[in-house]
Amino acid sequence: MDLLKEEYNAYYQPYINLTTNKDVITGLKDNLDAVVRFYKSLPKAKEEYAYAEGKWTPKDILLHIIDTERIFSYRALRIARGDKTEMAGFEQDDYVLSGEANKRDLKSLIKEYIAVRNSTITLFNSFNDEALKALGKASGSNISVRAIGYIITGHENHHNKVIQERYL
Repeated sequence: MDLLKEEYNAYYQPYINLTTNKDVITGLKDNLDAVVRFYKSLPKAKEEYAYAEGKWTPKDILLHIIDTERIFSYRALRIARGDKTEMAGFEQDDYVLSGEANKRDLKSLIKEYIAVRNSTITLFNSFNDEALKALGKASGSNISVRAIGYIITGHENHHNKVIQERYL
């Protein structure tokens, strides 16, 4: 991976560090399989488990991953298409609260994740090298299209690691 520090806010460094591929598309594809396997392997009793008061459940986390990927893919699209309008951040806790993931079946969340990821892969496959290196501004910082792709996979790797360490 040849990302430059100017392509993302230092806040995202832990996610960038958790990416597993040098190529964005390969990472998105590999993580699709890994994440689906991971969530399918969760014990039923842990799907709505929270290790402490106010913490998210694995279902909440999966919907958070889905929502975040949608938002970041939208950002990537705008930047790749040359939109110079700065994009605002989003309040993840509000999304989780109103998402009501625990009222859903885990299979439906996995199905939604697969659909969103396939859409993201298709989108990133449409970008040429110039588009992947394009810079835009989101949440007050510069970000490149390719950094977004790495952040998407690193973000889900982060959350899956948390589930393994604190939920299972």
